Amino acid sequence: MMALNFVDEGHERMLRARTKDCTVRLGDVSGLYPQGSVVYITVGAKGEPKHKLYTAYLDKVRIKTMGTLTKKDLAHQNPEIKTKEHLLEDFERIYKRVLQPEDVVTVIYFTEILEDE
Repeated sequence: MMALNFVDEGHERMLRARTKDCTVRLGDVSGLYPQGSVVYITVGAKGEPKHKLYTAYLDKVRIKTMGTLTKKDLAHQNPEIKTKEHLLEDFERIYKRVLQPEDVVTVIYFTEILEDE
């Protein structure tokens, strides 16, 4: 099973609160996360144990540039981020490098899979 892992503590908080249902990943990672796939949503630093939060279905996977992200993409990625410029700053903090509006990203929308009891 594949996993969508999140390292940032803010993202973990939003995932646990179920206010985040989209991730924007740097580069074209659509081959790793095909639309229609089922993945684990996990949190944890690189090289450390991960914590599975829930299982999710990948509803939509799109390749875009940072500059073409929509308000909907921003709101679902992080409800606290209101502008593409703010997202660029957030990504530069996470990826520890300078990013440009032309940089390619993969936008992945996902939905939690609820367990029937």
